[in-house]
Amino acid sequence: MSEKTPFYITTAISYPNGRPHIGHAYEAIATDVMARFQRARGRDVRLTTGTDEHGLKMYQTARDQGRPTIDLADEMSGYFREMYAKLNISFGHFMRTSDPAHHAASQALWRAMEANGDLYLDRYEGWYSVRDEAFYDESELTGEGEARLSPQGTPVEWTVEESWFFRLSNYQDRLLALYNDNPDFIRPESRRNEVLRFVEGGLKDLSVSRTSFDWGVPVPGSPGHVMYVWVDALTTYMSALGFPDREGEWGKFWPADIHMIGKDIIRFHTVYWPAFLMSANLPLPKQVFGHGFLLNRGEKMSKSLGNVVDPMNLAETFGVDPLRYYLLREVSFGQDGTYSAEAIVRAANADLANSFGNLAQRSLSMIFKNLGGELSTDWIAAEDDINLIADVLDMARTRLPREFDQLAFSVGIEDWLRAVFACNQYVDTQAPWALRKTDPERMKAVLMTLFQAVRTLAIAIRPVVPAAADNLLDQMGIAADARDYVSLGDTDWFATLANSGFTVGQPTPIFPRLELPEGEGEA
Repeated sequence: MSEKTPFYITTAISYPNGRPHIGHAYEAIATDVMARFQRARGRDVRLTTGTDEHGLKMYQTARDQGRPTIDLADEMSGYFREMYAKLNISFGHFMRTSDPAHHAASQALWRAMEANGDLYLDRYEGWYSVRDEAFYDESELTGEGEARLSPQGTPVEWTVEESWFFRLSNYQDRLLALYNDNPDFIRPESRRNEVLRFVEGGLKDLSVSRTSFDWGVPVPGSPGHVMYVWVDALTTYMSALGFPDREGEWGKFWPADIHMIGKDIIRFHTVYWPAFLMSANLPLPKQVFGHGFLLNRGEKMSKSLGNVVDPMNLAETFGVDPLRYYLLREVSFGQDGTYSAEAIVRAANADLANSFGNLAQRSLSMIFKNLGGELSTDWIAAEDDINLIADVLDMARTRLPREFDQLAFSVGIEDWLRAVFACNQYVDTQAPWALRKTDPERMKAVLMTLFQAVRTLAIAIRPVVPAAADNLLDQMGIAADARDYVSLGDTDWFATLANSGFTVGQPTPIFPRLELPEGEGEA
């Protein structure tokens, strides 16, 4: 793989009519882990996130609060930036749809679709969900009269207005061919099957402009019309890279390798978005991954139930890295998963504090106390030492990357944890504290083996727990530019470090044990 092979990944562009919740954090963390993982493999990575600030819902929320819509957008967008900073999200671009550069990109896409003959002016009459910012066919609704609900369970209202339409019906066959020829375009498979059924049922032309409000991107050459929010929201993935400039970052990183989104917006990203791009003769993203919901003790979070979880509070209570680890360790990515405070504490204490943290702490402590902190190459490796290093390296260089490549984070982490357990078993079997009296040379070999294994384990899990891993690697004297997966192929690193004069100091714990906050407990 070329050292500079580009990799482009995006989160959904969050709708900021309220503060971010744990679902936003879950998606951001998973996307960030994938971005860090690809950087660690030597790729040139861009991660785009941002806020989708247009649409009727934002307009109505601001109106009800008696404030300018841009004022509400500024405030709410700021909360998302705060969350990304708190959770250590390594984004390259934070794009706001209210940015003039984004308006220019959206209008360029519109003109391209218009030039292809796919836009026409007509009158829209149909059901619209303000909460989803989505149009729905009668056949998709449940309930009757004013109690009609969308497939997402949100209220809909009958809407009548002049609108520009996109000839979505012309793209049914091309979309089906896309899904069939590229089975990984939509993942996981359950989402792909859902989209297939929807498209096979027939596509109707899509209303893509509104005239009942003016908070949005103006339709070029059509005064009084603003773009349907999903037209300009999806364009964020390109405007963040400088589109319509075909050179620069857009030319290097587009098409996106992965759009990471929640399963509830799969239709917009896998039906509307590729159709818009086909119409504009632009390359399609390589993959759209629709992850599941994060449930609070088995229940979907909602303001009405009063069970919405603030990720900032969780990070403050449990620590950022334990939260990041828990969310990817406990949930099979792509499926729904359950959150609880006690589960975070259990996972953090069992896996991070007791298993990996304790392994690192006692390994470095024994080197500090028994060898004066000095690393040495003057020892002979036994078969057990060679086998342990080989297993840990195979996990870090082959098994974990194979799973992370497929977004199977929990499987990769499970393999990492097995390697941690193997190292702890090795410590218990070799008993270096006893060897100190009976065979000091063998003790040295065991401790040097452990030092190498701990370094490999830290690098392997670093995309998930970057701050803690860096803390440990700092204590081990590993240079900042030698902490990626590429460095795992360096066979001379240990000798170089041992001969550099570096000594291990008294280590400090990287994962303190957590306590369950008062008032929290099993449901």
